[in-house]
Amino acid sequence: MRALVVEALAADYAGCVLKEIATPEPGPGQIRVRVRAAAVNFPDLLQTRGEYQHKPALPFIPGLEIAGEVEALGEGVEGFRVGEAVVGGAMIGGMSEFAVTPAAGLRHKPQRLSFSQAAGYGTAYITAYVALVRRARLEPGEWVLVHGAAGGVGLAAVDLAKVLGARVIAASASDAKLAVVAAEYAPEATVNVSGGFRERVKEITGGHGADVIYDPVGGDVFDESVRCIAFDGRLLSIGFTSGRLPVLPVNMALIKGFSLMGVRAGEYGRQFPEKGRENQAAIWKLAEDGLVKPRVDAEYPLAEWRAAFESLADRKVIGKTIIRPDLF
Repeated sequence: MRALVVEALAADYAGCVLKEIATPEPGPGQIRVRVRAAAVNFPDLLQTRGEYQHKPALPFIPGLEIAGEVEALGEGVEGFRVGEAVVGGAMIGGMSEFAVTPAAGLRHKPQRLSFSQAAGYGTAYITAYVALVRRARLEPGEWVLVHGAAGGVGLAAVDLAKVLGARVIAASASDAKLAVVAAEYAPEATVNVSGGFRERVKEITGGHGADVIYDPVGGDVFDESVRCIAFDGRLLSIGFTSGRLPVLPVNMALIKGFSLMGVRAGEYGRQFPEKGRENQAAIWKLAEDGLVKPRVDAEYPLAEWRAAFESLADRKVIGKTIIRPDLF
């Protein structure tokens, strides 16, 4: 089979090679999936440099989210049949024509989602769900400021917050991206953060400020968010795509009475397994019921993996970037 293999950890994806390797056989409890779509996530890019917390042994195939069809069942696997459409995956292995993954990490693909939508759905929407529902305990009618609103996890938060009845302010540094978000997801307002945003957020909210701020950016965006959060608000730290880890002046938290909440959706599920299962059931039911709209920005053949990676690294994406091993 063809697969993208990381043979060495290096900058600029220099250690990545597209090559022919043996098609893997599923072991006990495993399923071999014919991959129709693999999502490209920032952890995939970081893993090629050895900069992500999960560091698989070399060589390895990146790709933690896949959708495809059951091609072979390992011993003891129940609940799946050859040919069924599935979605899920593990921490590696998706960017290949076939992937072997634990059956426990797969579920049946919702019929309403295409393979590409399904592949890019789980990580983004579970992050948004844990952040907004479990951590912030978002209430209908509250103001939610979503930074990085055109990115994978940001757009999922815009979508989910609308479903939950919140009033959403979508924020980005690109007017073009915000125009797409506004047209397809209808937030109450959009804000370009490039020239500062705290006064605009206060204006939109009638001086109240944002009850919940969803921040996957960090850096200057975090610093200014502290200035426009409502009293008793919740500031959700999702990540640091800006590259700078911000520092919170605790006197601001005291004066404004807000809470800073860290969000690690995967770890939340590991620490609270029952809640983790409830979270997964909740987001996939939303997809099955057609209440959410996961957006695929572009699909790339496996041979064009570098262009797919660079589209994400250069922040050109609105929604998710997908690699399609079945395209040539």
